[in-house]
Amino acid sequence: MKRRIEIGILYSRSGNYRLVSESCHRGAMQAIAAVNADPFSPIEFVPVERDPQGNADRYATLAEDILRNSSARHIIGGVTSWSRKEIIPALEKAGGMLWYACPYEGFEANEHVVYMHACPNQHLVPLLGHVVPIYGANGFLTGSNYIWGWETNRVARDLIADAGGRVLGERYLPLGETDVSRVIDEIRATRPNFILNNLIGPSSYAFFKAYAELAQQDDHFTPPHCPIVSCNLTECELPAIGAAGDGHLSAGPYFHDTSVKEVWLVGQAEKDEPRPSSFQASAFASVKILASILAAESDASPSELSAAFASNSFNTPFGTIRIDPQTQHATLPVEIGRIAGDGFEKVSVTKAVDPDPYLSRYDRTKVFGRRKLKVVS
Repeated sequence: MKRRIEIGILYSRSGNYRLVSESCHRGAMQAIAAVNADPFSPIEFVPVERDPQGNADRYATLAEDILRNSSARHIIGGVTSWSRKEIIPALEKAGGMLWYACPYEGFEANEHVVYMHACPNQHLVPLLGHVVPIYGANGFLTGSNYIWGWETNRVARDLIADAGGRVLGERYLPLGETDVSRVIDEIRATRPNFILNNLIGPSSYAFFKAYAELAQQDDHFTPPHCPIVSCNLTECELPAIGAAGDGHLSAGPYFHDTSVKEVWLVGQAEKDEPRPSSFQASAFASVKILASILAAESDASPSELSAAFASNSFNTPFGTIRIDPQTQHATLPVEIGRIAGDGFEKVSVTKAVDPDPYLSRYDRTKVFGRRKLKVVS
């Protein structure tokens, strides 16, 4: 007889980042179905779902509701850093855990959060390390006007300086804003070597389309000369961007390879659903890892989770990974992909990069090489 364990699912099914959220939700529910169908698993997950509907102010309330009105101690959820930071006080109060399946800007570690997607040394640092030698070091920074954009661009400013480049512009748009004309005008005037895109949802989709129109007017702004580069763009959003995305770059721990039949995707209706993304893979991995831990310990507290992380590795869509028991961040591959239609062509793959959320081990010379000395006469 399987033990029934309630598990919180906290994803918005509408709003500005709906496509990302739906991908996470798909991965979590897919993993729950896999756990429940496994005859060798001693547990059965019962999802307790709540929908914040894209409203950041509802995440804390709904997390409290899950923790207060069900037996669930673990929540798979949250897309934005804003939502994660809203949830954390509720977790601390009730002794709950959040499994966070999206990339974030780093400089955080909380015993009530398991960070299952990339942090800066697993997305931004290797992305710029790849881009700068090919295209140049002068960048233009864009972002949605909230934590992810602010903090990722803050780190990017330092990295660009380390590479010997300059930030030629930095502009933010309100969440959901689709009028990108002023940003495009400034990019046209400053002519950077690349654009770092930290816009999300409809703002990002509108930007790609407007930039493609600019490229038709001036060859400098085509992907081979001045690409848009992103740390959070995956397959689940490519249908909303269309052909305007072709040739641009993104970094993440996973890009789907259609030539490989992956066991975790058995049963997915590929014709009816977007290509699997790293968001889907991360949420799937979160549920599966949690299941493997709870199968041995039905009421794993934060301290018990840390012990489980220290002594185990886990099979996931990313391959076999570990979770650092100190910071509760995952060791992940780093892949850089070039958009091609509704998927990515991998241009760089690095396996098993240990998390460094505070960039305490960052070495400028390893990423960008030594600066050339200038002769002053």
